[in-house]
Amino acid sequence: MEGIEIFDYRVGCNEDIVYLKIVGYIDTTTSVALVSQLRKLLQENYCQFVVDLGAVQYVSSAGWGVFVGEIKNVRDRGGDIKMVHMTPEVLDVFEMLEFNRILRTYDSVEEAINEFDFIRGFDITQSPIKTFPQTPKSEQELPQITPTQPVVGLSESSLYKKSRGSYYQSDPKLLPLSEKIKHIVIENPLLGVWGIYKEVRSEKYGKTKVGLIRFYRMLKELNLESKEKRYRFYRSR
Repeated sequence: MEGIEIFDYRVGCNEDIVYLKIVGYIDTTTSVALVSQLRKLLQENYCQFVVDLGAVQYVSSAGWGVFVGEIKNVRDRGGDIKMVHMTPEVLDVFEMLEFNRILRTYDSVEEAINEFDFIRGFDITQSPIKTFPQTPKSEQELPQITPTQPVVGLSESSLYKKSRGSYYQSDPKLLPLSEKIKHIVIENPLLGVWGIYKEVRSEKYGKTKVGLIRFYRMLKELNLESKEKRYRFYRSR
């Protein structure tokens, strides 16, 4: 349909998670195709969706209504809709309409997929890096927007040159959970939420056992739930 292209892939440990890559814009007209695609997938017994909006420049209220309108059916089946890669313009409207109270957003596609698998009991801490099918040619020709890129003008190598030895002198394994999280952010402020979670559970930090829900709550309590906030925390040290 003109104005929108929808590509769907099967991903995850059991390949039962649907990764939806949307290109174009979502408004009253184009949302018809999106509704049709979601309902078709639900009829095929898929109920776990990762929706990539990195190539979507505009989502109208009708477009958001598709996701909000279908979320109950999805969750009634034990699934969810996770949103990733929203452009700043799309994210502003999303938060202004307070849809962030209904739909969850993630730093990366991998993070969203891993949470689906983790909740179902798969050991994703040892899983290899996931790869996705080759991007369709028509999509390759479009400019890609990746809001999770590092801050402009900041190289990853320069981040590690900052001296942090005076901040923590004790063994990271002995730190309380909140301090472990801060320590990880200071060591690498470019890590996403899932990367921090994996570090907390690593040997370096004593293989800390913590559930995802508690972990996310802790990030919010520490005011470190977004990359921007984590970078500000890093710069303040």
